[in-house]
Amino acid sequence: MANQVIDLAAKPQYPNEAFEQAQGVGLCSQRTRDRLIARLMTHGIHDAAVLNAMRVTPRHLFMDEAFVGRSYEDTALPIGYGQTISQPWIVALMTEWIRGGRLLNKVLDIGTGSGYQAAVLALLAQRVYTVERIGLLQLRASRVLTQLGLNNIDYHISDGHWGWVEQAPFDGILCAAAPKELPDTLIDQLAEGGRLVLPIGDLQQVLKGYEKTSTGVKETFLGEVMFVPLKTGIEL
Repeated sequence: MANQVIDLAAKPQYPNEAFEQAQGVGLCSQRTRDRLIARLMTHGIHDAAVLNAMRVTPRHLFMDEAFVGRSYEDTALPIGYGQTISQPWIVALMTEWIRGGRLLNKVLDIGTGSGYQAAVLALLAQRVYTVERIGLLQLRASRVLTQLGLNNIDYHISDGHWGWVEQAPFDGILCAAAPKELPDTLIDQLAEGGRLVLPIGDLQQVLKGYEKTSTGVKETFLGEVMFVPLKTGIEL
């Protein structure tokens, strides 16, 4: 798949003005993002829409200033409050799995964090609903997402275990923190045919995908991972 051709003129794309202003230079340049996309392709990411969404998303805008020069390394990095911005390969893998080659209408993003995952999802879904338990983190993320012209995102301060029941059902739910066990509330909020992806576990974690069908829930093992824990409660 390393020779796969990505249609750079195809959607998804940011509004022209926002995209031009967010290009970056040096270690944050488009050329650097292109190298990241090439690495993702060699590591098994095949969905051209996901690859293109990540190619045009300026990850450096979501970083703490001290880590901007490392924005396009394939690694998780701290964003404050004991949270991290996920490794790009993990973002791509989780996004590709919930998309499943489909057009997505409503997606729930649990753990707004830096806002990077919400930005990628906003280019692939009609509407993104994102929840975060730390109010100041979500405020910072929403400012960057608004700067990029992404107006199809709704924000909510909430415990991620609860999902966002008022907006359910969802075509996809992506959770970027690890509960100790699968919250049944999230399965309940999936539409039929909808997909949930999340890490599960404490000291040892696995990434799992769940697909809700007319006859039950199908589970898929996606690999061993390490995420921050999905904590309870709200911090305003």
